[in-house]
Amino acid sequence: MGRLSSTRQGLFTMADDLEQQPQGWLSSWLPAWRPTSMSQLKNVEARILQCLQNKFLARYVSLPNQNKIWTVTVSPELRDRTPLVMVHGFGGGVGLWILNMDSLSARRTLHTFDLLGFGRSSRPTFPRDPEGAEDEFVTSIETWRETMGIPSMILLGHSLGGFLATSYSIKYPERVKHLILVDPWGFPLRPTDPSEIRAPPTWFKAVVSVLGRSNPLAVLRVAGPWGPGLVQRFRPDFKRKFADFFEDDTISEYIYHCNAQNPSGETAFKAMMESFGWARRPMLERIHLIRKDVPITMIYGANTWIDTSTGKKVKMQRPDSYVRDMEIEGASHHVYADQPHIFNSVVEEICDSVD
Repeated sequence: MGRLSSTRQGLFTMADDLEQQPQGWLSSWLPAWRPTSMSQLKNVEARILQCLQNKFLARYVSLPNQNKIWTVTVSPELRDRTPLVMVHGFGGGVGLWILNMDSLSARRTLHTFDLLGFGRSSRPTFPRDPEGAEDEFVTSIETWRETMGIPSMILLGHSLGGFLATSYSIKYPERVKHLILVDPWGFPLRPTDPSEIRAPPTWFKAVVSVLGRSNPLAVLRVAGPWGPGLVQRFRPDFKRKFADFFEDDTISEYIYHCNAQNPSGETAFKAMMESFGWARRPMLERIHLIRKDVPITMIYGANTWIDTSTGKKVKMQRPDSYVRDMEIEGASHHVYADQPHIFNSVVEEICDSVD
C-alpha cells in the first residue's frame, strides 16, 4: 500500500508544498475560470496509484536548487538488480504508467517521476533557447539521480522522454546500463519534401487550428471550465486505453490537471521544437555521441505518427554498438497503453538481459 516516506532527512517533503498561491487580481480570478489546482491533480493521481498492487513510495525529491521532483518508486525493497527508470512524454506524468508499473517492478525496483515543469514537479522558468531548455531538463534528471543515490539504471523514455533520455545518455553514459526509447520524439531532420512528412495526430491539428503558434496545450487553459471536456473530445482514445482500470473519466481528468497548470515544461518544449513532430536540435545528428558500449533498444507502435525509419538510421550511425529496433502491432504512439501486456513483456526481457 502506498504511503509518504521521510526516511532520509531533507530528501522527501510533503506533497502539499507545491500548491501555488494566487498573486494579484488576475491570478486570484483565474482559478474560478480554470477549474484546476495542484490539490486536484494530487487527488486524481491518488485514485490512479491506488490501483498498484506492489509496495510503493510516493514523495517529492528536493534538488539543491530548491526545485522538487515528484517521484514514485515501486518495489523499493528489490535492491539486487539494476533499477528501471521511466521518463514520460510531453503532457504526461507518472500516472500514465499505471498499466506497466506492477509488471515491470515484479523483479526489480522501478522509479518514475514527473519531469521538471510537468505534472506535480516544480514549474520553474526555463531558458528560452532550445539548447538551454534541453540542458535544464537533463541536468534536473542527473541531479535527481544523484539525490536518489542511484549508481546506474536502465533508462526508458517515451516520446519527449525518449529525446531527453538520449540527451542524458550522451552526457552521462556511465549511468546508463541500457537505453530504451519508446516512440521517441525529435530524432529525424525535418524533410524538405512535404510528401515525406507524416501527418501529425488529428487532435494536434485541431488545437493548432484554434491557437496557431501559442503553446501546444494553451487551449486547455484558455477554455476555462470547458477545458476538461476538451480533453475528452480531442483524446477519447485515452479512456479506452485505460478502460480495464477505470470506467469513468479518471485518466481524462488526470491529463487535464497535468496540463492546465502553469505551462512551464510546455514552454520549454515549444522552445525545443521546430514544429510538433521535429526538434530544433534533431537527435539523429547527435546519437553517435553516446558511448559505444551503451546498448539501445527502440520500440515503436506499428501505427504511430512518429517516423519509425529512425531506428534503422540509428543502427547505421552506430555500426559497432548494440541497436535493436522493433514495432508492436496494434499500437500507436502510446505503445505502453495501447498494448501494455506485449510492451511489458518486451521491456522485462530487456531488463533481464541487463541482470
